[in-house]
Amino acid sequence: MTVRRLDPILVDRIAAGEVIERPAAAVKELVENAIDAGARAIAVTIAAGGRELIRVVDDGSGMSPEDLALSVERHATSKLPDGDLFAIQSLGFRGEALPSIGSVARLAITTRQREASQGHGLVVEAGEKGVVRPAAAAPGTRIEVCDLFIFTPARLKFLKSDRAEAQAVSEMLRRHAIAHPTIRFSLEGDHVTGFDWPAEAIGEEGLLRRLSRALGRDFPENALRLDVVREGIRVTGFAGLPTFHRGTSAGVHLAVNGRPVRDKLLLSAVRGAYADVVPSDRHPMLFLDVICDPRFVDVNVHPAKSEVRFRDPALVRGLVVSGLKAALAEAGHRATTTGGARTLEAFRAVFAGAGQPSVQRPVLPSAPAWTPSSVGFGEARQADFTGFATPSADARAHVAEPAQDALDRPLGAARAQVHETYILAQTRDGMVIIDQHAAHERLVYERLKAERARTGIARQALLLPEVVELDPVDADRLIAVASDLASLGLTIESFGAGAVLVREAPSALAGGNLQKLVRDVADTLAEHGDSGSLERRLDHVLATMACHNSVRAGRRLRPEEMDALLREMEVTPNSGQCNHGRPTYVELKLNDIEKLFGRR
Repeated sequence: MTVRRLDPILVDRIAAGEVIERPAAAVKELVENAIDAGARAIAVTIAAGGRELIRVVDDGSGMSPEDLALSVERHATSKLPDGDLFAIQSLGFRGEALPSIGSVARLAITTRQREASQGHGLVVEAGEKGVVRPAAAAPGTRIEVCDLFIFTPARLKFLKSDRAEAQAVSEMLRRHAIAHPTIRFSLEGDHVTGFDWPAEAIGEEGLLRRLSRALGRDFPENALRLDVVREGIRVTGFAGLPTFHRGTSAGVHLAVNGRPVRDKLLLSAVRGAYADVVPSDRHPMLFLDVICDPRFVDVNVHPAKSEVRFRDPALVRGLVVSGLKAALAEAGHRATTTGGARTLEAFRAVFAGAGQPSVQRPVLPSAPAWTPSSVGFGEARQADFTGFATPSADARAHVAEPAQDALDRPLGAARAQVHETYILAQTRDGMVIIDQHAAHERLVYERLKAERARTGIARQALLLPEVVELDPVDADRLIAVASDLASLGLTIESFGAGAVLVREAPSALAGGNLQKLVRDVADTLAEHGDSGSLERRLDHVLATMACHNSVRAGRRLRPEEMDALLREMEVTPNSGQCNHGRPTYVELKLNDIEKLFGRR
């Protein structure tokens, strides 16, 4: 078979298949060119998901007629002034975007340099370059791509619906807008919710305002600042509280030197940092920018430039994980402010439903005879309303007025326990509802982790070793990690087929149900034992142990126990959520409560 040189236009179309696989990829290339050109405003318009029209208008530096003619030639770029491939400081440099787009669509470019008296235009259709002609133009560059992939019909068959393609364009543009908050970004078109985000000021306040537009107005007050440096690598940004999570990873935004990426290493680092505080099926919300010497990272490992390769990936991953964990630990007991808002919305829904004629009011059960011990908030009974059953708390916290200093504490002063599950606390400007089991579960877990890190978890030998019958597969799984379990204070050994013998247990679990504990540990290992690092597997086992030693729902607490629980929560890292990622408390502000009852 004869070897022949491919036609230049065919070469461009092959390249387009690598670089421009969908409309969002074309928009990405054009937007990155605008950013590299110093644009302060970028406007994007699409039609039919970008298949019929993509228009990108910027106010950047523009091009001279000579540069315009050269810009649609393959491997021509202004982004490698010295030809150094190891010190790339721009978002793109391949020199393939415009010729690749022009080979599979109708491409029209109009551009004008700021100091020039007039602009110039150029049209490329099916890879055929037209003549550069004078044209009326504002400073900057305007690029229109019509009928994308019209000259490669097979590519059109692989596109998704117009709505799906439009959403991909929107998601891409939002990621760039977050990474570059000082630039104005706008998007309009069919099948997409348009936006127009003004340029923000340089600095953290401007970034937070841009993040509030992208991640929701509640994000800033539920975000933790991150700024860590190690060996010339800096990681900056804002990370959401663990309880401020979402069902998809769309809220995870990552950048490297201002380049938005979906890098596997960085995504893994984020998952690892939040693994202990966010449910496995949920995702945090954050924006992190890894800033480093361009020579430390290779941005040329992926045709779409969505992934990068670091010279020392372990250093970067360790910095991201340790930085996020430190920020989360420093947040202490903080939980999301949206918890109280959701609680109030639930109350409003009940009140609204009660006001509808079609809704039947629930019948309250008869209350037990009133006794002083059933007073929840230390207030005397004012009246006996005929036909109205008076609900009572399970236990009093304080009959007397609470200590003034306790009211000023973040979680306030315990006032009552209701349904033998929830603690009601009073603060200076509101109230807090605490799930006693969820809160204590996190406290025990953090205590066990700290104990393991310091001296190892204290263990206690059983007077009579306990035999636990298991499925043979579960028993083998436990024996395989017996040495690791011993480091957690749980000493086991094989006891025939399908059974293990427990000789020692953590001192903190003395007197607990070891049968159930061992079975739950086996279930935990079945779910997490073959994935993740050893530390993560041990953390899952510790979380299981902590659950067994926690104050259970249904247990009455004395007033001093309630207050002690609140004070310990305030000084314990990550106590705003339980080991499963659920919030341990919600806070209601007095102003909001008064609005609920029409007092304001």
